Amino acid sequence: MYEGEIAIGPVHSTMLEPHRLRLFIEDEVVKDAELTIGVNHRGVERLMEGLPVEKACILCEKICGICSHIHLWSAVRVVERGCNIEVPERANYIRVIVEELERLHSHTLLFGHAFEILGHETMAMRAFMLREPIMQTFFDISGSRVHYSCPIIGGIRPRCNIKDSQIPTILERLEKFEEKLKKLMERTLNDPMLVSRMKDIGVLDRKTAAKYHAVGPTARGSGIKSDMRKMGYVPEYEPFEFEEILFDDGDVLSRIAVRFYECFESIKILKQALKALPQLPEKIYNGDYELYEFKPIDCYTEAQRGQQYYSYGLDSEGRVRHAKVRTPTATNLAAMEEILKDYHVTDAELIIASCDPCFTCTDRLIITKEYIK
Repeated sequence: MYEGEIAIGPVHSTMLEPHRLRLFIEDEVVKDAELTIGVNHRGVERLMEGLPVEKACILCEKICGICSHIHLWSAVRVVERGCNIEVPERANYIRVIVEELERLHSHTLLFGHAFEILGHETMAMRAFMLREPIMQTFFDISGSRVHYSCPIIGGIRPRCNIKDSQIPTILERLEKFEEKLKKLMERTLNDPMLVSRMKDIGVLDRKTAAKYHAVGPTARGSGIKSDMRKMGYVPEYEPFEFEEILFDDGDVLSRIAVRFYECFESIKILKQALKALPQLPEKIYNGDYELYEFKPIDCYTEAQRGQQYYSYGLDSEGRVRHAKVRTPTATNLAAMEEILKDYHVTDAELIIASCDPCFTCTDRLIITKEYIK
């Protein structure tokens, strides 16, 4: 029997972002694993300290390029809650629209990444082709495909105000996206080769998921209700009807299937919001607010990968104090590291990827003492 170690990363062809994975194996079976992140560390929380809150919010958007909107929205919501700032209804609708578009582009990006790991380049390219109209919609709305800078304290930027003339085009794109997504999902969930690589692989049972505080689609693939939008933490979603998708098997296939079906729920939300938008008042910004000192408060949102936590306070000059950000990948990765055991070494990167990790999001955390000095 061969016993040894296989080191993957921090640069590898199956990785979207750098990380180091050590697999301790017997023959070709993983017996233990050690996942190390931190290659992208930038210390954003430390940089936020002492910044005027407007600048700190914009800095938060740069934490990630895949989920930039939800970071900025979360940062803005903290100060709006702390200073009791009322946001116009139209602005809230547009914030939701941009977030659900972002969920669509994030999930389809994962599909492409998963297919690439599985060695199915054709399906990977189809996923990226499917994603392209969503990216074009971002550009049409905000002028950018990555950092849209939509929310600001008290509302949204004027350039992100969706015009009535844009709505038919966006709805038409969504119809075509939905049609193509159905075909991609049917092909994925019924292809014997793809299913054989995902079914009963990387099983995260309900108990282990709860122990490691798995969140988002990773938790919902193990049958755990965790959608912050449905739990009342994001009241901006109260006007919309949609379902929380749950699967019980907890394997890679379940986590992929949750994201497929979540895309259809996002489309459902988008159609409701876009059709209601023309009837809403034109006001998108409430500039009649005052910043005042408050102690750190909590704010939860449902990012594409799950529960996202923001907390900070303001001093008497409107500067950020005691900033803390927790992204969903941090806890999901702990669960993935645990379930790697007893699976074949060739399944390792697929299992890691099945929680849709965003290492850049996670790597913005704790500052070393040397950096502070």
